[in-house]
Amino acid sequence: MSYKFLLFDLDHTLLDFEAAEEVALTQLLQAEGVEDVEGYKSYYKPMNQQLWRDLEAKKISKSQLVNSRFALLFEHFGKTVDGQTYAEKYQSFLMHQGQIFAGAKELLAELKVSGYEIYAATNGITRIQEGRLEASDIKPYFKRVFISEQTGYQKPDKEFFQIVAKQIPGFDKE
Repeated sequence: MSYKFLLFDLDHTLLDFEAAEEVALTQLLQAEGVEDVEGYKSYYKPMNQQLWRDLEAKKISKSQLVNSRFALLFEHFGKTVDGQTYAEKYQSFLMHQGQIFAGAKELLAELKVSGYEIYAATNGITRIQEGRLEASDIKPYFKRVFISEQTGYQKPDKEFFQIVAKQIPGFDKE
């Protein structure tokens, strides 16, 4: 069987989310005058990962995740903040982070030269994922980027991939 279309996840596959998160979170905490930046990050990262797992399991909504994670973080350290305001500040730092994994650009270039149509299929917040792709040097390799927020479904939901399949001309799931 010969494939024509390739769908790539972005975070943790091509884009180095951990590096992006590290920089953006540090920038946010420093901008807010946090003295124990490492302590805050040590608490935030596993808490945030759990919130994303809860979202994928449909236990919480994306707005609950986005608007509560920084309120929960600062609450842990005895401070009350507006989670939505801090989410917006964090997103403004994160959307400029375009770190990619070593070899990602070369892989995409080789695949494109070989005749594959390359697409991205990613969970996340549209403005962040679009900004991170703009900040990276891999955006030109994608014919189109499908973001869960735009489809209304999270990967790995079957509906997400049905929407993607309908929007790729000539795609045959067989």
